[in-house]
Amino acid sequence: MDITKLDQMVDLVKSKPRKRLVAANANDEHTIQAVNAAVDMGVIDATLVGDTAAIEQVCKTLNIDINKFKIIHETVDTKAAAMSCDLINNGEGDILMKGLLPTDKYMRAILNKERGLCPPNATLSHVAVIENPAYHKLLIVGDVAIIPLPDLKQKQVILRNLVGTAKAIGIAKPKVALICATEQMLAGMQACVDAALIAKMAERGQIGGAYVDGPLSLDIAIDKETAEIKKLKSDVAGDADCLLFPNIESGNVFYKCCTKFNHAEIGAILMGAKVPCVLSSRGDSAKTKLYSISLAALLAK
Repeated sequence: MDITKLDQMVDLVKSKPRKRLVAANANDEHTIQAVNAAVDMGVIDATLVGDTAAIEQVCKTLNIDINKFKIIHETVDTKAAAMSCDLINNGEGDILMKGLLPTDKYMRAILNKERGLCPPNATLSHVAVIENPAYHKLLIVGDVAIIPLPDLKQKQVILRNLVGTAKAIGIAKPKVALICATEQMLAGMQACVDAALIAKMAERGQIGGAYVDGPLSLDIAIDKETAEIKKLKSDVAGDADCLLFPNIESGNVFYKCCTKFNHAEIGAILMGAKVPCVLSSRGDSAKTKLYSISLAALLAK
């Protein structure tokens, strides 16, 4: 099945075995709504770590049966995050999710050397799957939230994560665009140099399983007419499945333009840790968090 909508991704996950999700400081309505929906759909079983009284009140307000969750009481958000990581490390969870706590506290728990989820020498990166009404299929993009200015090695990790995500949603050989300000090979722009090196590595078989091209400007990557006008022949141009951005500014602006101007739907996770980690904003909707949970469940081992 060709997956062009995030709802189709959820349907795919429903056909897989359930995963165990651990939600850190899960005291807010959006988190509990999303987790409840995922449980009801048969995607996950759930452990909520947080203030029991707050969780009970949210469940009462939303008319949710609290007995469908395992609840572990902890009122301090940093302790709830650390305890959630402990559960994962003890084999009691396949997915970590951020509840009502700031991203910096969530990340500190994941990166903690004694109790965290980051393997030695691992590179963590953010991957988002975007359903944009202005595009004809899902877009998998990175990194828009974690690595400020990825170097060549980090871009290769991001690339692997993008390709792995694309394959998980059924794209046999993803088309990856290495985004720059121009499609011209300009030696004075490091993004162009890195893109050309990675594209050549893919051409010579050092990076397998995907069509990889760059440098490509954004318009050429996603618009066939622009690629034709500029007479650029490429397996990727005009039909990209994945966009690899040169820095966090360009990626983050693209991500927010999609959500704010085009009202795109999003599923987003952190990859590179021991388990997929749902990294949605505290202000994200329950629907966004449900899509992120589904994406994490699809990628969890």
